[in-house]
Amino acid sequence: MELRLVLTGAIAALCLASGAVHAQDEPPPERPMFGGAELGAGPWDFHTEHGPIHLEKIAELERPWGIAFLPEGGMLVTERVGRLRHIAADGTLDPQPIGGLPDDIYALGIAGLKGIALHPDFATNRLVYMAYSKLDQDNPQLSTLAVMRGRWDAGADRLSGVEDIFVADAWYGEMPLPERCCGQGPAFGSYGGRLLFDPDGYLFVSSGDRNWGEQVQDPASHYGKIFRMTDEGGVPPGNPWVGMEGHEPLVWSTGHRNPLGLAYNMATGEIWESEFGPRGGDEVNRILRGGNYGWLPVTQGMHYNGQQAQFLRDAEGMIDPVLVFGPPSFNPGNLMFYTGDLLADWQGDMMLGSFTQGVLRYDTDDTGSPIGEPEHLLDDLGQRWRDVQQAPDGSIYLLTDLADGAVLRLTPGE
Repeated sequence: MELRLVLTGAIAALCLASGAVHAQDEPPPERPMFGGAELGAGPWDFHTEHGPIHLEKIAELERPWGIAFLPEGGMLVTERVGRLRHIAADGTLDPQPIGGLPDDIYALGIAGLKGIALHPDFATNRLVYMAYSKLDQDNPQLSTLAVMRGRWDAGADRLSGVEDIFVADAWYGEMPLPERCCGQGPAFGSYGGRLLFDPDGYLFVSSGDRNWGEQVQDPASHYGKIFRMTDEGGVPPGNPWVGMEGHEPLVWSTGHRNPLGLAYNMATGEIWESEFGPRGGDEVNRILRGGNYGWLPVTQGMHYNGQQAQFLRDAEGMIDPVLVFGPPSFNPGNLMFYTGDLLADWQGDMMLGSFTQGVLRYDTDDTGSPIGEPEHLLDDLGQRWRDVQQAPDGSIYLLTDLADGAVLRLTPGE
């Protein structure tokens, strides 16, 4: 039995290209401040700087969070409320969630089932990896970030051999909470949870600060880090702090608040990340081996109690973000670098979802860095864009972070 505690109302509200031609002449939906307008049935056609695009709804899901494309066609999609779903190659959603997930998935507020990645040899070993908020069953006030893996065979109704390969040493949430600065939020927030395999077969895992930012600069802690590990959860060669006393050897970079996006740029061989800041200060970062990205003492935003950080840029030993958004809050989703032929004019471009400004498309330079002003796509739809991923055929799939969320497919228009 899976534990699912779903938060609604006021707490959920706190978590917060132009030129659209709507199907059936539907008026553009009214968009709330933090996204979440009713989407409608679609399809939709849009005019962009590089010609028309077409958007269609593939499936409706509850709080879809991450997507992984299957080699035989179709995809697996996580729902933050604690379910794993299968969509077949023809777009048909299996009405029954895939079983076999752990009993201790903690789905309160923005906690829950998060990122998903397939093993690089998935076609032969069928291993699926998922990040999730894990509840301490002996003390239900405590939770942490964990990464599970299990085996899924095409057509199977459940995962087999499910096990945790990583459990963050960041059990937190018991009341009363420790004294913290800056008006930081509840313990059931900021888990991170995005997963990414690089071409060498190493797994990158993003871990948030759990709204206890004072822990992040501790090099031994698991708060506010990006980890690099083997497919078994072990320490791979080349990690920056292996063998150094007082340092966690799985850590690849530190100084993160809530990293919710990870992408690999094939042109440059670099990992990029998108990250929630506090009030403003949302970031996109190029992730360097051993980099420190500043949180808690360095941020480009305001803390929730209105206090500004002591240092804003060029702090010694800290790496400034490539892009900064807000205030007001931008609330970034996942990001990607487009490599397909289907939307050839977008090759090399960075795509970044957001909860408040649609999907941003950036031209990039030879280093993979975004240049110029972005083109805002799909802004009229008023959605909270959680994930953006390139499918094997070069189309782009997007997920909306809503109770009545959706899986959508973007292709060239006519």
